[in-house]
Amino acid sequence: MRRSIAVLATGTLVVTLATPAGAASARRDGAFPTSFALPDGFRPEGIAIGPGPVAYFGSLADGSIYRTDLRTGRGKIVSRGPGTPAAGLKTDAHGRLFVAGGTGGDARVVDTRTGAVLASYRLATGTTYVNDVVLTLGAAWFTDSYKRVLYKVPLRNGRLPAAAETIPITGDLAYRDGFNANGITATPDGKGLLIVQSNTGRLFRADTTGRTRRVDLRGESLTEGDGMLLEGRTLYAVQNRRNVVTVLRLDRAATTARVVRRVTDRRFDVPTTLAAFGGRLYLPNARFDTPPTPTTPYTAVAVRPRR
Repeated sequence: MRRSIAVLATGTLVVTLATPAGAASARRDGAFPTSFALPDGFRPEGIAIGPGPVAYFGSLADGSIYRTDLRTGRGKIVSRGPGTPAAGLKTDAHGRLFVAGGTGGDARVVDTRTGAVLASYRLATGTTYVNDVVLTLGAAWFTDSYKRVLYKVPLRNGRLPAAAETIPITGDLAYRDGFNANGITATPDGKGLLIVQSNTGRLFRADTTGRTRRVDLRGESLTEGDGMLLEGRTLYAVQNRRNVVTVLRLDRAATTARVVRRVTDRRFDVPTTLAAFGGRLYLPNARFDTPPTPTTPYTAVAVRPRR
């Protein structure tokens, strides 16, 4: 693998990972493949990993869930969708997969062992896009890119409730035309949530009442911001159509963030979100700029962000 490094005029380090043409399907990094196929026509959007070296992908086409063994890159459909999208995904230690339902305006919880739907929640009607989900201590939180709210599924002692709660968003995060709240993750101190606004490129901290405050990005932007992943005080933010993962360093309270580098890869084809395993970041290529058909090929790729 050849790697090139450039420094922009702004001083931000950009790491570009290059792969020889035609080698993506066979490329391996250690024991695990770093590029593998997803089903044709699948239209992947979300990814969740674990427990163990297992990744789950959600389909925008029909909401099906595809499970991949990261050791081999091989997988299968484990849960057939309801005909509406599966967007953001997260797994928990109980073997449950939490699924954001996109334009379906819902969320569901799937048993990762059997594929059975354990619970389903009607969150919104009308113009809606239930986009992403994060699991915190005591709740699952979902964003809606068109409605200025958060959806909370309380998880008292891990039990699934009968209904979800709607939390109005107040404060600095004002909705505009286009896609608004998208990716969501926890803050480093565990007391709040971080939300990226795709159409403005802004990042916000929210408390559990929905009150938001803009995070100071020191003049940087996360335009086209999508899925996010927090590791300690390091935040990885995917900027989908820009084909880049932006790496930021947060203060503990997540009031300021500094861009430390941007990671790109020639295999990126509008990646939407990411999950981590074994020192790698795994990303599904949603290919939003490619007209979807039942035979359109899709892939997922892995990169080492610290190289």
